[in-house]
Amino acid sequence: MHSDRKYIKRRIRGSYITSTLSLMLVMFVLGLLGIVVLYANRLSDLIKENIGFEIIMKDDVKEAEIVKLQKSLDILPSVKSTEYITKEEATHRLITDLGEDFVKWVGEDNNPLLPSIDVRFRAAWANNDSLAIIEGLLLADSHVKEVYYQKSLVHSINSNLARISFVLFVFSALLLFIAIALINNTIRLSVYSKRFIIRSMQLVGATENFIRTPFVFRSVLHGIVGALIAEFLLTLVLLATGENIPDLLLLKDINLILQLYGVIIFISITISAISTYFAIEKYLRSKTDDLFA
Repeated sequence: MHSDRKYIKRRIRGSYITSTLSLMLVMFVLGLLGIVVLYANRLSDLIKENIGFEIIMKDDVKEAEIVKLQKSLDILPSVKSTEYITKEEATHRLITDLGEDFVKWVGEDNNPLLPSIDVRFRAAWANNDSLAIIEGLLLADSHVKEVYYQKSLVHSINSNLARISFVLFVFSALLLFIAIALINNTIRLSVYSKRFIIRSMQLVGATENFIRTPFVFRSVLHGIVGALIAEFLLTLVLLATGENIPDLLLLKDINLILQLYGVIIFISITISAISTYFAIEKYLRSKTDDLFA
């Protein structure tokens, strides 16, 4: 009898460990995918925010008018940053790029370069439709000679990013479905190993709530432990990749990663609790003969 009791306790403890490890592995894989999605979105935003306008001003425009236009752009919600480039600065940059002074060949009076404002937009506005509207408004300004940006490049970037986002979304949904199925099956097997304990509790007069509550509470605890272990491993992965690939640090957003960790804990707890609840319900409603099936 004593050896049977020890055997049962060992099986129950083993089922708890298996359940927690399964949760941890599934949450770790989901977390990895979540980090990939976060980094992909961050990279997408950085790429889009490097899309911008070069607003070419007319040669006779006073500097005060250009600064006024720049300040009016700075307050727009669509604009991330602006830079006023004087004619002298534009000339200096071109000389640096060419490696020779082209002004002495064309003459100072024939210098074709004009003052300009370099504008960078926030990611949400970096698409052809929004840029076309802003372009039209700028060209209506009498001080603006030309607005330049690469329309085909903007379209190509947005199209490619949209395709990548769709693939990641489909893959995430598929992996989440698989994760739910795996966790549900693991918990059902764990509860299955305790079906006779549930029936014994019913026979001594325990209410359904009294039987169900400790199982659900324990599953929530396992969900938290599994998620925390997964997050610890994810943190190690992030630290390792940051040391080996320093450029990834530019994409890191601590607030988003903390939110992801919160979502991982929530998913782990929710799936564990719901799966345990329905698994317990099955055996609470089962006939004695069905327990041997």
